[in-house]
Amino acid sequence: MVWNTSLASLGHVTCVSFLLMAGITLDQNTLKTGSNQDSLTRPLASRAMQAPLLLPCSVPVRPPRCPVQAWVSSLRQPEAQHRGLAELHPDVFAVGPRLDILHMVAMWQKNYKRISYAKVRTRAEVRGGGRKPWRQKGTGRARHGSIRSPLWRGGGIAHGPRGPTSYYYMLPMKVRALGLSAVLSVKLMQDDLHIVEDLELPTADPQYLQDLARFRHWGSSVLLVDVNEPPENMKAAVADLKTFTLIPAVGLSVHTALKHHTLVLTVAAVAFLEPRLLWHRRRYGPIQPWAMPQLGLPWSHSG
Repeated sequence: MVWNTSLASLGHVTCVSFLLMAGITLDQNTLKTGSNQDSLTRPLASRAMQAPLLLPCSVPVRPPRCPVQAWVSSLRQPEAQHRGLAELHPDVFAVGPRLDILHMVAMWQKNYKRISYAKVRTRAEVRGGGRKPWRQKGTGRARHGSIRSPLWRGGGIAHGPRGPTSYYYMLPMKVRALGLSAVLSVKLMQDDLHIVEDLELPTADPQYLQDLARFRHWGSSVLLVDVNEPPENMKAAVADLKTFTLIPAVGLSVHTALKHHTLVLTVAAVAFLEPRLLWHRRRYGPIQPWAMPQLGLPWSHSG
């Protein structure tokens, strides 16, 4: 069997997806259009057959919608950017760019833990001003009863802040889940969201991680998200870098994702986020108190 079709004649992602389903492993030079095309014309039996990485969506997608696809890469080698394809749920990674929701959730994250300790003294708390400065009539001056009135310099403040003041409020869980889905979709549309197999590094040298980000054009700041305990090499490399942040998937938020230029998710983090975000967006009633057993949760074994 001979391959006579080049990458220039078919769509890039369509041709690559077809070759991956056929069991052909692609390298970096083969993915460039017009270069090394003779490798595609060799007999199929002479090529190394390796099982490609094809990850289906963890949650079934209801028709007529279809999953979106993203490349799965590896951190072990800078050139291993296309190890396979991962299918992502469109209700999580293909949501419309709701800037109003992003602004609402970002402001909520900024203010819901804010406590203002600003406090000023009223006329009753300012020292002095016990007697009337002059008599009521006969002086030709305005009537005053105390030199600590808000009209006087050094007097009390009227309607000033009386801290501590809490700015706590809560957004509905559906709005917060929609905000996180919107930021994931925007990052994926802008090619700033990358999926990796895991966070394994061949070395603990921070320079390797910096060179990897520069080679893959990850920008000035990178957020790494995983579910499991990160490897020792990754923790040692990130500890000495200010532009790399390593967090668990449960701590991912809109503010944290927007603060970094590139978002790197592991395959386990994607499988962790999708059912939870979908459940919170589709549920109808309020959550039961956490002291009670949760029924119907997609990640629980009781429902």
